[in-house]
Amino acid sequence: MSEDDDYCLIDAARPPRADGPPYAECVLCREPTEYPESYKGVTYCPVCEWREAERTSCSG
Repeated sequence: MSEDDDYCLIDAARPPRADGPPYAECVLCREPTEYPESYKGVTYCPVCEWREAERTSCSG
């Protein structure tokens, strides 16, 4: 990959998936997420995660 290909600077790091309850709450709608409750950081439910990905996607 050359420098020209590195135009998207969004960090795509994701929290680890939970094996089961308790699940963390979505920071936007407070629905359960697929991530463990013990995860410290921003978590989204699948719907809000998809919408956030659309909103922040690279248009290049």
